[in-house]
Amino acid sequence: MNSCLSIDLNKLFEQFIYHPKEPLIFSTGFFLWLFMLFISGFYLLRHKRDPKKLYVILFSLFFYYKSSGIYFILLIASTVIDYSLANFIYNANSQWKKKAWLIFSLVLNLGLLGYFKYTNFLYEIFCNLSNHPFDPFSIFLPVGVSFFTFQSLSYTIEIYRGDLKPVDRIIDYAFFVSFFPQLVAGPIVRAKDFLPQVNQPTLVTKEMFGQAVFLIVAGLFKKVIISDYISTNFVDRIFDNPTLYTGLENLFGVYGYAMQIYCDFSGYSDMAIGIALLFGYKLTLNFDSPYQSSSITEFWRRWHISLSTWLRDYLYISLGGNRKGRARTYFNQFMTMLLGGLWHGAAFRFILWGALHGAALGIDKFIKEFFKIPDNRFFKIAGVLLTFHFVCFCWIFFRADDMHAAGSMISQIAFHFTPSVFFDFITGYRNILLVLLMGYTLHFIPKNIELKAQNIITQMPLAAKVAVMVGMVVILIQVKSSSIQPFIYFQF
Repeated sequence: MNSCLSIDLNKLFEQFIYHPKEPLIFSTGFFLWLFMLFISGFYLLRHKRDPKKLYVILFSLFFYYKSSGIYFILLIASTVIDYSLANFIYNANSQWKKKAWLIFSLVLNLGLLGYFKYTNFLYEIFCNLSNHPFDPFSIFLPVGVSFFTFQSLSYTIEIYRGDLKPVDRIIDYAFFVSFFPQLVAGPIVRAKDFLPQVNQPTLVTKEMFGQAVFLIVAGLFKKVIISDYISTNFVDRIFDNPTLYTGLENLFGVYGYAMQIYCDFSGYSDMAIGIALLFGYKLTLNFDSPYQSSSITEFWRRWHISLSTWLRDYLYISLGGNRKGRARTYFNQFMTMLLGGLWHGAAFRFILWGALHGAALGIDKFIKEFFKIPDNRFFKIAGVLLTFHFVCFCWIFFRADDMHAAGSMISQIAFHFTPSVFFDFITGYRNILLVLLMGYTLHFIPKNIELKAQNIITQMPLAAKVAVMVGMVVILIQVKSSSIQPFIYFQF
């Protein structure tokens, strides 16, 4: 008995230790049980302002430790430094001193981001230009470093612009930066949106609780039932070896990835927003059925909204926005998307992905300025189809391992389509196609139907809401893959 107890305790202890291949993510059983214990403690402390905040901060640091190990210290250091710099900016007695402190903040934050994400990329370019062998440095990329860096930068920039006053105590700022639901994969929360909520009394209304249950269940469904399933059983196989499959299979692999990345990322955002609501905090919408967009401009108003608005407000406007003439507006728009592509990853394929979207935004703007597009159903549908397939084309470069693999996939689709295998393809990939069809059907349902479904859950009695959650967990246990599938945006 003692031996068995010792083994069980060892296994339990192992769950609390950082394992690189087993990050703590929302769709794991361990997170579910840990979260139930955590939220019980939170509600016991909900009326005690500082103990409640400290409790959440400590759990958030543990959550980040389980994702990136010792690099949770990086999060602590970033919090202390930016809190101090923000106060220096606010208290500076001249504009040039304020600007100097802001530049120092930008250099530190972007320098940190640059070291972890772009050192090997720049070194590889140097080696190629100088004909030296490339031996990459062993640099670990902390999970979500881009997200909390941008989030922290929003604080110092808004204080410099006079849109926000610094918080009085570092515990409030630490709560904002480390808040675990959106810490590692967004949404990117603005300081001016979240900080006013930090010291408000904890209040979770019936509507908030119902919306939270709906979002968490929807997010889990998107992540595990759709994204993980089509990823492990179809998409990864196609992208890993595109030349082994026909152009038809490659095309559906692209359609599959378009749905996979949407369900993966929006699923995380749904769960993050839902979990935050359970604590009484409201995060901003991050996805709004982006594949329903009839133009690329509309797509970027619906896709990763927190990033696109961050880039617009802090990069595009800082470059001059649309205030310096038409040519400069196009250039600013293009550079914003180019740098947005680089934000996603240190590789030329990400830069190309950003450049393609930047060029498309410029073309879309030009067409709308100089041509009158009829506002009717035909052009709406045509716009949706054109936008969706352009986005899918760009996803090839985003997902492929390198430019050669992307080229191989495009070549297979263009020159080796082999439509004769269509019926065999339907038969052989029946389950994949059914899941894919389900994903796209749910994505394209009208907004009012989604709101009605959310309202039905909101109006349910508490026992029914709990039953919905338990039912979803049971389904997940039955269908989830044996290995943990990290969220795609963990790498960014």
